[in-house]
Amino acid sequence: MCAAVRATAAGRALRCLTWNIHRARGNDGVIDPRRTLDVLLSEVWSPGTDALILTEADGETPPHAGLLDIARLETASGLACLHRDGATRWGPDSHGFLGVVLFLAPGLTVQDVALLDLPGHCHRGAVIADVVKAGCPLRLIGTHLSLSQVLRMAQLRTIGQHLARRDLRQTILCGDLNEWRPWGGLALSAAVIGRRFYGPARATFPIRRPVLPLDRVLTTAPGRVTLVQVLDGQGIRATSDHRPLRATVQLG
Repeated sequence: MCAAVRATAAGRALRCLTWNIHRARGNDGVIDPRRTLDVLLSEVWSPGTDALILTEADGETPPHAGLLDIARLETASGLACLHRDGATRWGPDSHGFLGVVLFLAPGLTVQDVALLDLPGHCHRGAVIADVVKAGCPLRLIGTHLSLSQVLRMAQLRTIGQHLARRDLRQTILCGDLNEWRPWGGLALSAAVIGRRFYGPARATFPIRRPVLPLDRVLTTAPGRVTLVQVLDGQGIRATSDHRPLRATVQLG
C-alpha cells in the first residue's frame, strides 16, 4: 500500500481508547494518581490515538475533583483535554463531567460539547462532543452507565432523546457501559436508544481474568468498529479493576 493510500485510510478512521481508571485506586487499595498516569502513558496510550475516554477519572462525591495531572498527560501524549471551558466540567475542581474526561488529538475539530445528567441512584453523566475529522462529521459520546439494567435503559433513553434533537451524523459510543451481555441487552437496543449501535464485545472485567465486556466502543452505521484490543500489562493489573479497550472505528 502506497503512502498516500495509507494516509487516506488513516484519515477515514478514528482510533479510540477507553479506560475506567477506578479513581486511581490500585488493587493494593492505595489511591495513587501518579502511578495511574505512569501506567496510562507507558502501557495504555500509544501514538496515533485520536480519542481517549477515561471514566472514574474525577472524585466520586462533590466537588468531583480531578485526579490526574492533566498538563503532564497532554504534554506526553499530544492530546488535548476537551474540558478547558468551565461550562464543560461538573465544577471548578473537576477535570471532566462526573468522572468522564475526554481527550482529543489535534486533527479533530470540535464543533460543540454537551453535558447530560443521567438518571440513577449514583450521579452519572455523558459527555457528547460533535467533532470533524478529515471532513467527516462525527458525534462522540463518553459515558459511564449504571450497574442496573433498568437504570441503564433510562440513561440510554435519555441519551437517545438528546440525539433525536440533533443533526444526524455517525455516532460513536464509548466508555464503561456496564453491559455484560455480549449482544447488548435491551438497554442498547434501538427500541430504547432510538438507533442501532454496532461493535464487538470484548471482556474487560475483572482485571485479572476478564469475563464481562463492560467497556465498549460502538458506532452507528455506516461506520464499523475494527481492530478491537483489550490491553494488558503488569501496571494495568496493579492500577485498576478494568482493562483498557482500544478500537479503530472506520468512518462512513
